[in-house]
Amino acid sequence: MHDVRFSLPNLELAGLANGHTDKPLIIALHGWLDNAASFIPLAKYLNDYHLVAIDFAGHGLSSHRSADAHYHQIDFVHDLHELILSQGYKKFILLGHSMGGIVGSMYASSFPEFVSHYITIESFGPLSKNAQSSPSQMREAIESRLKLQAREPQHPKSYEAVIKARALAGDLSEDAATLLVNRNLIEQNGELRFRTDRRLRTLSSIRVTDEQARHFMQNIQAPTLAIMGTTGYEVMREKVKERFDWVPNLTHVTCEGGHHLHMDNPADIAKKLLDFLALNPLNH
Repeated sequence: MHDVRFSLPNLELAGLANGHTDKPLIIALHGWLDNAASFIPLAKYLNDYHLVAIDFAGHGLSSHRSADAHYHQIDFVHDLHELILSQGYKKFILLGHSMGGIVGSMYASSFPEFVSHYITIESFGPLSKNAQSSPSQMREAIESRLKLQAREPQHPKSYEAVIKARALAGDLSEDAATLLVNRNLIEQNGELRFRTDRRLRTLSSIRVTDEQARHFMQNIQAPTLAIMGTTGYEVMREKVKERFDWVPNLTHVTCEGGHHLHMDNPADIAKKLLDFLALNPLNH
């Protein structure tokens, strides 16, 4: 995997790619506070595909949003479509983990003509809340932004401590955490700094309702594979049960592992992914 960069009108997105440009394209979207390195363990099993894993804005080596902006999931969908148009991609496999799976579901629904297959790991559509929660959700989001703005940034003291903390917080191995941390830390004037924009830690200003989430999922036209971990987030497993009938062409599998099972158990995930693609041939 080598570094790639994509210049968009208002920001630059970075990523990692395997360089197999003559193969069918897979665009991979990482989870919240992760980065494109999330897909390095899986990449060695995908040599028959052109894998492009991007860093979302504010993550990894990608640009941060402007000082007066915030991070909304719908804007990640916008960034993805700008990237696709800028590169002239016509049809591709969309692979997402966690937040990347949420963004992927909204993209596959809104732009179905671009997505040949949709694969989601430890995620199943937009997180939702009832409409009555909207006022309190917005208040809490604004208060969280103002609180963060008033607080001085905290910088890491030790590279090893960051790896241990990331492994613990994300329920992943230290080897996997090291891949993520290597792309999320930078040394400046002898001190460590996080590359990740700290504004990503503030609360979302609004959530879609269950009805909106259902319409997003029902409009996914591509064959869909949902991969869940045996010890992953319970809320994700529950979403699959609740929403199983929402996706017209769905395959659901469970693999050994936690929330980052694509990093800690890549061989099994790759097998499920490749079997699914073999059963649903590309129509280019």
